[in-house]
Amino acid sequence: MGIRVTLDRMLLERRMSLTELCDRVGITIANLSILKTGKARAIRFSTLDALCRELKCQPGDILQFAPEDPAPEDGD
Repeated sequence: MGIRVTLDRMLLERRMSLTELCDRVGITIANLSILKTGKARAIRFSTLDALCRELKCQPGDILQFAPEDPAPEDGD
């Protein structure tokens, strides 16, 4: 998938632990860890809203589009 989650960077910049963010947002540490490691397949807008509110950032500060390498064409 071409979407990267940069939650680690935001936590570091805000000097906030994952546990503290969990408490502030009201999400389990397991679910936030899945998001942080890039293993999540989806995120609710309400969760994204809460993360941005607590981290004082924009959605683009947490989520980035990084296109994957295109598949090689046949015959090359």
